[in-house]
Amino acid sequence: MANVAKKVSWSGRDPRDDDDEDGNGDGPAGESTPLLNGTGHGARQFTPSLLRPGQLSNVDLNEDVRELETELPRPYPNEIPHNEKLLSLKYESLDYDNSENQLFLEEERRINHAAFRTVEIKRWVICAMIGILTGLVACFIDIVVENLAGLKYRVVKDNIDKFTEKGGLSFSLLLWATLNASVVMVGSVIVAFIEPVAAGSGIPQIKCYLNGVKIPHVVRLKTLVIKVCGVILSVVGGLAVGKEGPMIHSGAVIAAGISQGRSTSLKRDFKIFEYFRRDTEKRDFVSAGAAAGVSAAFGAPVGGVLFSLEEGASFWNQFLTWRIFFASMISTFTLNSVLSVYHGNAWDLSSPGLINFGRFDNEKMGYTIQEIPIFIFMGVVGGILGALFNALNYWLTMFRIRYIHRPCLQVIEAMLVAAVTAAVGFVMIYCSRDCQPIQGSTVAYPLQLFCADGEYNSMATAFFNTPEKSVVNLFHDPPGSYNPMTLGMFTLMYFFLACWTYGLTVSAGVFIPSLLIGAAWGRLFGISLSYLTKGSIWADPGKYALMGAAAQLGGIVRMTLSLTVIMMEATGNVTYGFPIMLVLMTAKIVGDYFVEGLYDMHIQLQSVPFLHWEAPVTSHSLTAREVMSTPVTCLRRIERVGTVVDILSDTSSNHNGFPVVESNPNSTQVAGLRGLILRSQLIVLLKHKVFVERANLSLVQRRLKLKDFRDAYPRFPPIQSIHVSQDERECMIDLSEFMNPSPYTVPQEASLPRVFKLFRALGLRHLVVVDNRNEVVGMVTRKDLARYRLGKEGLEELSLAQT
Repeated sequence: MANVAKKVSWSGRDPRDDDDEDGNGDGPAGESTPLLNGTGHGARQFTPSLLRPGQLSNVDLNEDVRELETELPRPYPNEIPHNEKLLSLKYESLDYDNSENQLFLEEERRINHAAFRTVEIKRWVICAMIGILTGLVACFIDIVVENLAGLKYRVVKDNIDKFTEKGGLSFSLLLWATLNASVVMVGSVIVAFIEPVAAGSGIPQIKCYLNGVKIPHVVRLKTLVIKVCGVILSVVGGLAVGKEGPMIHSGAVIAAGISQGRSTSLKRDFKIFEYFRRDTEKRDFVSAGAAAGVSAAFGAPVGGVLFSLEEGASFWNQFLTWRIFFASMISTFTLNSVLSVYHGNAWDLSSPGLINFGRFDNEKMGYTIQEIPIFIFMGVVGGILGALFNALNYWLTMFRIRYIHRPCLQVIEAMLVAAVTAAVGFVMIYCSRDCQPIQGSTVAYPLQLFCADGEYNSMATAFFNTPEKSVVNLFHDPPGSYNPMTLGMFTLMYFFLACWTYGLTVSAGVFIPSLLIGAAWGRLFGISLSYLTKGSIWADPGKYALMGAAAQLGGIVRMTLSLTVIMMEATGNVTYGFPIMLVLMTAKIVGDYFVEGLYDMHIQLQSVPFLHWEAPVTSHSLTAREVMSTPVTCLRRIERVGTVVDILSDTSSNHNGFPVVESNPNSTQVAGLRGLILRSQLIVLLKHKVFVERANLSLVQRRLKLKDFRDAYPRFPPIQSIHVSQDERECMIDLSEFMNPSPYTVPQEASLPRVFKLFRALGLRHLVVVDNRNEVVGMVTRKDLARYRLGKEGLEELSLAQT
């Protein structure tokens, strides 16, 4: 029997309370899951059994499991047990395969060529709207952060200047720490108490959504509002975070909302885009939204398309690529136009992204062939440091899951990190004697402190600034602007601060902190190289700051293709394409040797049934017979209403897909598979009471249309809310018109990699396993496949967490 554990999830709520934008909202577990496998987990034998139509699956819990469940602690225990080798039953799957029932086929046949052209035009209009709104949200975040952070730094700077002369700089430290903690407290409170899924960058959650996992509340309007407000407060609060990562989540939420033509949160239906109200279409638009977010963040439309391809989409085609690129271009153009007007250069268009690395001069900063080994070495360093960052963050996240699960504790921790960040920055600036001439520098808030007149404290340019500006300074400040000791101390301190900060209950990204750490040690590396080569012209510290930034970010998030293009587009220089690619490849290879990438690690820590590109390499010995869930609850083609209600109401199974079979009433033998029907479809049928008094009548009260199903999507009502009288329970319901008559099936003997490839490539939710007589013997779902993974000792089978 599976291990049963209680743990904290991204949504931070009991799954039974979920009323998710994309979900049924009718129960914790998803489709027929491995928990329902009568043979138990780890079983390799299979005993065929007769499957009766309408049969309910029962679960025999072991005594120790019963005991554990009866002793479940209070809502907020002191410690929540957590095991990394768990798979959560809480997460449901999205269905990226269209149900081609009679209603669907009739509608498709009625649509003529002109109507299809109209649908295609609507797709392009939606992508344009996604790009425009994502760009405007990015503008709003950038302008508000610039003004609020500028106000904070001016107040603290004036205070430090005043007390430097009078004495009593401890007041300045207190002011800085208090301002940081107060702002971060507000940002953490709204996340912890209103929408916990808005915490972090949102990239792992969007990866899961595009992979086909339903994450509660991930694309809701409320999540977007909390995300935008939270990221503004996190950056203004001085945390070691960036505002670029959350733009990807924001773009995805915008796309999910616009493409449906209504808001379930606001209970407003604009009666537009109704054709796109299904998981398949919404997934494609969310891919475009994520790409538009990357494009707005970095001014990198091509990088956005590649990010969506590399990190997210499970399905891809040429038309989708073109539409996503269009959304990305519109996004960066909107941001560029609005920010250019805001900065008073309406015709300049010089702000393509939230962060602009600035142009690198080819003549001064070209690279030579002998530098290639140096770049590879920097990739190795980035991979090792990235692996260290991820390992430390892993243990910190485990500690948070176990002990810091109360919202009030999460807010206190965020305030503590904000105050410590300010204190560390102040002490580092106070102790630094690295003074540089202020003339000709581009420092936004120069702190003189104990430097002579006409000089500023160099350490302050790194700490006393927003992370984005610090990165650009490290890239472009002339040689000699930083003391090696300053860079070394800053790298060390910021590394641990960024590691501590990622995973807090605040909206924030890890892109910019990673770039800043890498730029600092990269510049230090360049200075050391320049010293060793006695000032050779090719040893420019700015160039090595860029390579260090790429190595560090690649070592942490393990992106290769998209990150190479993003870095190239953000610097506006194709020359560095090859060395950046080398550095990122090396960092990924070295980092993967030690530990997983940061996003994959957090997905694993949340026990999400995430399907990677390929099945585990050593899994050919397993067949569909051994991995499927069984017994399976089947329905007759013409079924009694009471039986359907009982099956849907049974909390022990909570299936989401039911094979439909043709059964002889006088026999217990199940005839061949006739189709597949979903829980959501059955609920709509019961809601509209599509049944007749006797089986031999084909008359129904009202013929349903696809619009009835689309109107109920995505929040289908729970079965408990549908009243069925005793007389109605005796009626019959004909599923022929509504079931999918051609579901995907596999024979029992199919190997796990073959099943995995079919399931993953087509974005399936259910895969029916049949014998040589086309009779149903089992069902393969996402959790059946995700529980097998390659561990250090070979193929591992994960236990299931009943959360």
